[in-house]
Amino acid sequence: MGVLIDGTWRDGELPQETGASGEFRRADSQFRDRITADGSSGFGAEGGRYHLYVAHGCPWAHRTLIYRSLKKLNDAITVSYAIPGLKQQGWTFENDPAFPDCTPDTVNGFHYLHQAYTAGDPHYTGKVTVPTLWDKKARRIVNNESSEIIRMLNSEFDGIVGDGADFYPKPLRGEIDRLNETIYANVNNGVYRCGFAKSQSAYEAAYDALFATLDELDARLSRQRYLFGRTITEADWRLFPTLVRFDVAYFSLFRCNKQRIADYPNLANYMRELYQLPGIAATVKPRYYVINYWSIARLNPLGIIPKGTPVDYTAPHDRSRLSS
Repeated sequence: MGVLIDGTWRDGELPQETGASGEFRRADSQFRDRITADGSSGFGAEGGRYHLYVAHGCPWAHRTLIYRSLKKLNDAITVSYAIPGLKQQGWTFENDPAFPDCTPDTVNGFHYLHQAYTAGDPHYTGKVTVPTLWDKKARRIVNNESSEIIRMLNSEFDGIVGDGADFYPKPLRGEIDRLNETIYANVNNGVYRCGFAKSQSAYEAAYDALFATLDELDARLSRQRYLFGRTITEADWRLFPTLVRFDVAYFSLFRCNKQRIADYPNLANYMRELYQLPGIAATVKPRYYVINYWSIARLNPLGIIPKGTPVDYTAPHDRSRLSS
């Protein structure tokens, strides 16, 4: 792992990422500008203006790839895919025959993502993360917070592509926000709180919250097809990237080993249904998840990568038994 300190790449992590009791604390994203349809923010929605830096292994980046696909923005927003695993200088963009789904940076020619951060702020201090949304016109980062990027993709480009699908409908926004908070704290980030805990008590607290929430979600999905009944919403697409990574990475490497997603009848079938919706399968790269996570040196110092990816996302699901 590494961070930028006053514009210089250094090994290590930010001290505030570990709490007093050994708990993992995720640092806040620092680039928080917003694209708007009318351009009032200074960043107008324009086809071809923006570029995403992502990595297939990252669940936060996966959210943005899902929205880019579902909102038909593949031609409007270009993408560079980092090779899996954080290298000596972090996320790296290059041609590698071993990773045919990864690409060099075709916009700026950056070899390392941290170059995008210092291009806009030569003295930047902080983490360098995917997804990162880049403005080709202004030659700077707009935003690196996935939850905000997907909101922009959900609504601000509708006039560009003519796609009115809305995964954050106004009548449900309050409920979606509340459920998002629980899923983020206990599941999306909860698996990281298990994997990067530095004390037994911190690990067990995260573990208990994770599986209590998965139990609740499985029960909820026994009664309804999606998290909010008949409608697929942002909450579903925020949960999905964690589910598809769980059995191939989090269960073993992060010690989230009470149950697999495959052992939850409703979550497992729900995950497969979402995977099988048009445009989603192409965003899922399980082998990259294995390589990405098992390349974390502090968790797997010998660097031995498990051979299998034991999940069949294409198996039939039973969700049609519930009202669509």
